[in-house]
Amino acid sequence: MNLRRTLTAAGAALLALAAATAPAVAAPAPTTAPPSGTASLASVLAADGDTFDRNWYDFDIVDQAVAAVLAAKPDSPVAVLADGTVPLTAFLPNDRAFQLLAFDLTHRWQPTEERVLTSLAGAVGIDAIEQVLLYHVVPGATIDSGTALRSDDAVLTTAQGATFRVDVLSERLALVRLVDQDRNDLDPFLVKSKLDLNKGNVQIAHGISAVLRPQNL
Repeated sequence: MNLRRTLTAAGAALLALAAATAPAVAAPAPTTAPPSGTASLASVLAADGDTFDRNWYDFDIVDQAVAAVLAAKPDSPVAVLADGTVPLTAFLPNDRAFQLLAFDLTHRWQPTEERVLTSLAGAVGIDAIEQVLLYHVVPGATIDSGTALRSDDAVLTTAQGATFRVDVLSERLALVRLVDQDRNDLDPFLVKSKLDLNKGNVQIAHGISAVLRPQNL
């Protein structure tokens, strides 16, 4: 299922969600003009097609996980990713990050992207996958990388409801850790080569090295 072809009636409910879940600690205001484009993050997620491949450093598993959630729950707030008029910032784990999560949860190493997603769905269920996806979305704010690098100790409230903290270890090196709700596992870092995806639009994304965890998994 290609997320770009997903039709959703989220409308006002999603806008209300965005307003209700603004960052708990505001990030510094961008120094440039605010973006105005309305291309959705769906186009980023499906940029290389809507199928799995052998590149572990793109976002096929996120794309397919979103599609799986919407197939099972058409009214899920995850559909906000297909509405480019709603400002948000998404932090996107690459496929390798999901492979490592699947191994951590099941103690089995899955050799393909498709088997990784199947393994995760079997281990935690579609509702948990939905919650994890929403934990990677910060609605109501378009946070570019420059703003993120000036946001040390900002606490961001996600579409899932829980928060994570921005820990800027080096602004010069663009070394940023995201501190999630699972205190027993390594936290993800921003991937320097995958920042500001969909730049110029009100929906923006940054690649991260691991899956954010809204609770102790």
